Amino acid sequence: MKPYLTIDHLIYLLLAFIITTFSSYTMLSMTGGLQRTRPGRLFWLTGAAAVFALGVWSMHFVGMLAYDYVMTVGALTVLPLIVTTISALFALSFLLRGGHPASILRQLTASSILTAGVLLLHLMGLLTHRLGHFRVDPIYICVGALCFLSATVAAFHLHAKYGGKFRPLCSLLLACGTLALHVLSLAGTTVSRTMSPPDYRLDDYVMLMGLLLVLAAIVIFAFSIIAWVADRRYGLINERYRLIVENSIDTIAVISGSNWEFINRSGRRMFEIQNESEMVGRSVYEFLYSGHHERMSAYLRPTLRRSGKERRRGESPPIELDWVTVKGRLISTEVILSESTFVGKPIVVVIIRDISERKKNEELLINSEKLYVAGQLAAGIAHEIRNPLTSLKGFLQLMASGRSSSAGYFDIMKSELSRIETIVSELLMLSKPQVYEMDFADVRVMMLDTVLLLESQAALYGIEIKADYGDNPLWIYGVDSQVKQVFINVLKNAIEVMQDGGEIGIGLRREDGEAVISVIDRGPGIDEEQLAKMGQPFYTTKDKGTGLGLMVSYKIVDNHKGRIRVSSELGIGTTFEIRLPCRSHNARSSFREPEAPASAG
Repeated sequence: MKPYLTIDHLIYLLLAFIITTFSSYTMLSMTGGLQRTRPGRLFWLTGAAAVFALGVWSMHFVGMLAYDYVMTVGALTVLPLIVTTISALFALSFLLRGGHPASILRQLTASSILTAGVLLLHLMGLLTHRLGHFRVDPIYICVGALCFLSATVAAFHLHAKYGGKFRPLCSLLLACGTLALHVLSLAGTTVSRTMSPPDYRLDDYVMLMGLLLVLAAIVIFAFSIIAWVADRRYGLINERYRLIVENSIDTIAVISGSNWEFINRSGRRMFEIQNESEMVGRSVYEFLYSGHHERMSAYLRPTLRRSGKERRRGESPPIELDWVTVKGRLISTEVILSESTFVGKPIVVVIIRDISERKKNEELLINSEKLYVAGQLAAGIAHEIRNPLTSLKGFLQLMASGRSSSAGYFDIMKSELSRIETIVSELLMLSKPQVYEMDFADVRVMMLDTVLLLESQAALYGIEIKADYGDNPLWIYGVDSQVKQVFINVLKNAIEVMQDGGEIGIGLRREDGEAVISVIDRGPGIDEEQLAKMGQPFYTTKDKGTGLGLMVSYKIVDNHKGRIRVSSELGIGTTFEIRLPCRSHNARSSFREPEAPASAG
């Protein structure tokens, strides 16, 4: 039977068109732009498929009314709805598989599945409405199916490419394709039994059919409201995240497998590309400096190896990697990698910060500090060596003139040469790594030897040294001569600052697994500014000091994994506290407590 058009028929067809447009729009809204993943993905896909199938099913009823076909409503009437829902669900699932904009082939396949479902709904509808014998013209059926297939492919393509912007147009295309399939299918269908409109309107099933249409319209409207609210909510969330990501000063990117999946605006600027497509889909290693490939692979490999619940979530510590831009420029970066999932697949979210400028500034700062230290050291060396050289030069000139006896000058010249030798030796100790034989030693023995060595010098200044060596050995593992050198330097400083005599207290004890050696003088004390400079090369408060003694002492203690603490009060005195790690040792100590304390003569 060929369709004919009257005002009544146009009204029915317009109603069918509105129902299909409404259900198509709801379906596209619920699928989230064909690119977005949502919690409860299966629920959204099933709901979208059911709403579209319900709209096409309702349109079928209204379209049958337009051409006065005999219709009955029963249990089998719902069967086409179920079949179309299942086909629509398969089509949408296939279309959205992977979460990416679908390829043309995938869009065509999904459209073909949907076309088959809608065509099956029409044919099953003719059977379930008990129209008697009918004959279908395959040409009309094929043309109608081709119209629906073309409209569906166009709608899917536009919606995948432009999203919500073209959603109304996509809905109209789907509605036009569905209506064209229905009208052409009816035009190519000849039935053996129809009823006139007056008889049809008296049919007992009219009320039930009307109720079903009203229920279908309510369900479609309800789903439309749900889809609109959800789409607006997720649209706001998506826009919020998009603004955060796109306006970040750091590069934010997504890596799937070993390929770039997404990169923000800062990343495109950093890698000197114009379009995201220049990187997306390409291997990470194409942009990574070759020397860092193995390091990056070690971070990505656990992600590729684990999936699901076994996969570890969280961020890795920042790592430094060098990248190469598309223009061949090398950039230094700090990278944080965080494992996550996207559409059920493991991914790595990376935050990349360009630290090239920071690296340059650090290098300049280090070089500047090196030059400053070298300059200070050179100035100190020049000053300290020039003074004795000036004396030597003056004495040599006097000796060469023959105007005075040179016998008295030899001792002074020898002293000045010894001073130069001392400065050079201490500098060599600071600059040149030396190999020493380390062994276990009792700190008490080394301190006793030092006190015995310096007690005569202390007596000349009227100074008494009182030492408390403790009752138990204090074993350390180190170089005996070096540790003694530290004790000598500290004690000599204490003796030299006590010009008016007095008492120097020495205490040795074990505390928190450390041997603690305290040297307390009763000198004038040191102010905070001078304390801050302690240990610096050539800094000294003594007239004839080089400032290298304490610097060497600090280095020796540091090499022995120890530390030096200095505290002082003006007018009261200064305390040097040397802490060295204690070791366990079963040997017997050679320490013997002196019979009488060292005292000033």
